[in-house]
Amino acid sequence: MSICEQYYPEEPTKPTVKTESIPGPESQKQLKELGEVFDTRPAYFLADYEKSLGNYITDVDGNTYLDLYAQISSIALGYNNPALIKAAQSPEMISALVDRPALGNFPSKDLDKILKQILKSAPKGQDHVWSGLSGADANELAFKAAFIYYRAKQRGYDADFSEKENLSVMDNDAPGAPHLAVLSFKRAFHGRLFASGSTTCSKPIHKLDFPAFHWPHAEYPSYQYPLDENSDANRKEDDRCLAIVEELIKTWSIPVAALIIEPIQSEGGDNHASKYFLQKLRDITLKYNVVYIIDEVQTGVGATGKLWCHEYADIQPPVDLVTFSKKFQSAGYFFHDPKFIPNKPYRQFNTWCGEPARMIIAGAIGQEISDKKLTEQCSRVGDYLFKKLEGLQKKYPENFQNLRGKGRGTFIAWDLPTGEKRDLLLKKLKLNGCNVGGCAVHAVRLRPSLTFEEKHADIFIEALAKSVNELWLYISEAVSRSLFWPLYMCILL
Repeated sequence: MSICEQYYPEEPTKPTVKTESIPGPESQKQLKELGEVFDTRPAYFLADYEKSLGNYITDVDGNTYLDLYAQISSIALGYNNPALIKAAQSPEMISALVDRPALGNFPSKDLDKILKQILKSAPKGQDHVWSGLSGADANELAFKAAFIYYRAKQRGYDADFSEKENLSVMDNDAPGAPHLAVLSFKRAFHGRLFASGSTTCSKPIHKLDFPAFHWPHAEYPSYQYPLDENSDANRKEDDRCLAIVEELIKTWSIPVAALIIEPIQSEGGDNHASKYFLQKLRDITLKYNVVYIIDEVQTGVGATGKLWCHEYADIQPPVDLVTFSKKFQSAGYFFHDPKFIPNKPYRQFNTWCGEPARMIIAGAIGQEISDKKLTEQCSRVGDYLFKKLEGLQKKYPENFQNLRGKGRGTFIAWDLPTGEKRDLLLKKLKLNGCNVGGCAVHAVRLRPSLTFEEKHADIFIEALAKSVNELWLYISEAVSRSLFWPLYMCILL
């Protein structure tokens, strides 16, 4: 019996689409009502989570889709997972929900147990954790930790603040409010808050209209695919981008205190960084005393076939901070150097210091991944799926450009020629029973849960082949109409 069958004996055997358009009429009706109190413009459809199960999501029109988007990569174990339901019904969960503690001042008696459970899933080399509320919040907290650490090294970890620092910071001025920068990369996405927004460089809409810090953006490598046929060119690309990183650190108008990078840029187009690139960044950060932050908000918790994507690179010595959220359904950062804990209280602090209810779920997710060997399954299924996609690529090369993610579990993507074609393909996929997401301008990205199996891959490939054919027919008919219409008008005239 497969893991999915163990979890979900009543999971649907295939998608079912009842409506001619998506969102269907009932979704449209309820979205209009919801739109009176909530911004529904980004909504694909209105989901019925009570009826969603395993790898399938159901909407209020009764359409059931094979879900390869999984709530923007944030569902690790499928919908209505029995192990997580059990964790949610525990006395610890009830207490965390009803009496949500202000953890900084009044930590709960079971907090040690909860955090140690999360640390079982920590990246190699990391043995401390600080909790937050979301992926963007995790990155903001990591920036704070990096700045405090950076200044503590200059001042002396145990040194007190000067009078000048205490006075100037109240006016948002140096030296109390120092002029420091975080280096990120073009096409990066690290969140939509103020500091995280300053490091985000994926789409204008993510950061328009709010002030930004004057922080540098380096070039993220753009590789040629397949990787094994373009190794020399890709190594040159790595070296080109590394030279830019080093030059920015040396010449930027304010000191670069930290560097943040996604091992795979997700929102920015599923752009992969090589093992060589990630390790060389470590060398550069050590050379210039820059804090190295890996953003594993979307890549973490098993989706790439390892619990943490950057572990493929085996970076030595380990990076300083690793941020997480999404599939962990909690948030925060891991670290190993105790000096990333501020020397005084109330510096890394807020009312709740995270969400203990979500921490309990994170611990349960990590335990299930370990017990069920779900990273191994993800790796196996990803290899199977990638081979199937390579077959479609040979048949439809125009619509499967830059197929990438080989050997990275189900964290797979490819490009279409234009954004319009990509969006049309995603629409047709939904009508054929598969919920799939895009990223950047023209990429399709796959983000199924860790319970996704070969049988689900077969269903998806069949729906994808059908959708690509329908896309070709639609475009062909549109071209025919555009060629015929002027001739038809001439005849009429």
